[in-house]
Amino acid sequence: MPLQIIDHGSIQHHKMVDLRFQMLRKPLGLTFTKEDLEAEKNDILIGFFDEEKLEGCCILTKEDEITVRLRQMAVLSGLQGKGIGRVIMNFAENIARDRGFKKLNMHARKTAIGFYEKLGYHLEGHEFVEVTIPHVEMMKNL
Repeated sequence: MPLQIIDHGSIQHHKMVDLRFQMLRKPLGLTFTKEDLEAEKNDILIGFFDEEKLEGCCILTKEDEITVRLRQMAVLSGLQGKGIGRVIMNFAENIARDRGFKKLNMHARKTAIGFYEKLGYHLEGHEFVEVTIPHVEMMKNL
């Protein structure tokens, strides 16, 4: 199965951290701290694999009893626009529903707004800067 929930600290988790670093942090001159990675221990870590190769991922973090936050969505360069992100999002939404969440929200990079709008997410609030680049809060009822 190409989609799976990843165990924190596993080999797959290390692949996920590397993919997120390469796609999300390194271009901004940022890294992950030990504390950043330790904080993911209770999160839902999702990966999209082709054989053993991790091609995309995201994290779901519980905010409260009905809301989960999508974080660190990444798809390998060269594979973007091929439907992997959509598949990951559908899987993440299903996992969130199965665990009783009613809302999924995120801080989306401004460049990704159109992608999330096509999946039924809407803007909440105003633009802000996070990790040095423009973001907006987006939300969807599950």
